Parts: sequence; structure tokens; C-alpha cells
Amino acid sequence: MPKRVDHRERRALIADALMRVAAEQGLEAVSLRHVAAAAEVSPGMVQHYFRTRDEMMVFALAVVRERNEARIRRAVEPLGATPAPRTLLRTMLAELLPLDEERRADGRVALAFLAYTAVRPAVAAALHDETAALLAFVSGQIAAGSPLVADGRLDPERAAVGLLAVMEGLGIYVLGGHYPPETALAALDAQLDLLFGPSPEPFDRDGSGRRAGR
Repeated sequence: MPKRVDHRERRALIADALMRVAAEQGLEAVSLRHVAAAAEVSPGMVQHYFRTRDEMMVFALAVVRERNEARIRRAVEPLGATPAPRTLLRTMLAELLPLDEERRADGRVALAFLAYTAVRPAVAAALHDETAALLAFVSGQIAAGSPLVADGRLDPERAAVGLLAVMEGLGIYVLGGHYPPETALAALDAQLDLLFGPSPEPFDRDGSGRRAGR
């Protein structure tokens, strides 16, 4: 009986090899040939799953997103069914910051790929729905939990744009070694304090991004 091929597993194997090449050698080294060598498969197999370099990039970004989502689910689960909006956003955004080696590796790759999409509108289009969904979620949490929204002093969508920009900027500076993780977390907390007021719950600032005592 012919062996059943798990096509998604093979695509993920190739995407993982792509990310290793990008992280270790830079995005300019990413090619069908280099990725095939890193995955220990034939160039023909890579081309079977990804006809172009752009297709590989889009899939690899999806893999990074799935890893981020898995980390967020693990971090959010202990918060219970109805966490406070500020607590939920702090937990989520801290997980997206490159505060440990696993997140730094994914962050370096994601940053390189985003730079790649900046000059390729067709590739960038694949990210638009994801960005819009994240913005809508963050905006909804701000609308639900910020007293500044309740009294009309804050537009939740604009505040969400600003909060995500702060998170992305902090990530870039941490990746570049300009700020240590604890400085990034303190800055994130300061931004959340402006939107929601001080948190009644203590958080670690040792780079874990998790609540104290957990």
C-alpha cells in the first residue's frame, strides 16, 4: 500500500527550513535551492509545494503567526473565561514581544519578512486581513475596558493603532539589543496605564511577560 503523504507536514518542514535560512544567513539567502538543502529534500519537492519565493514567504509568515497564536493561547488560558480587557491585552502583547530566544528567533524572521513585503504589495496583501482582525480585537478590548472611551475622551480604534505600534516598535528595539526585555515590558505597561489606568494585578518584568506568581 502506498505511503500516505502528509502534505501540510511537508510544507511546514520546508517553511521551518526557510526560517532557519533567513535567521542564520539573512533573507537574501532564501532561495528554492538553499531551502531545499536546509530541509534535506530535493529542490523539485520544494517547488512542488511553493512555485515561487513569494509563496514560501507567505507560508512562513503563516507559520510564525500560528506559533504566536499557540503561545498566546497558553498564556491566556490561566486568566479564565472572562479576563479584564487590560489584563488580556497585556498578556497577549507581552507574548508577541521577543523576550526569550524562541520569540526572538521568530521575531527576527517576521521582521525580515515584513521588510520583504514592504516592496511587494501582492505579498503584503496576504497580511491585510490578519492585521485588520488584530486591530479590531484590540480596539474592542479598549472599548470594553478603558474609562477614557466610556466618557468620550478616547477613540478605541486610534488607540489600538497606537498600542500595536508601540508593541511593534518595542519589539524592533529589543531585537536590536537597544532595550532589555524588562524595559520593553515597563514601557508596555506604561502605555496600558495611559489607556486603562494602573493595573491592580502585579506582572513580572523579568522578560517572561507573565503575571507574578504564575
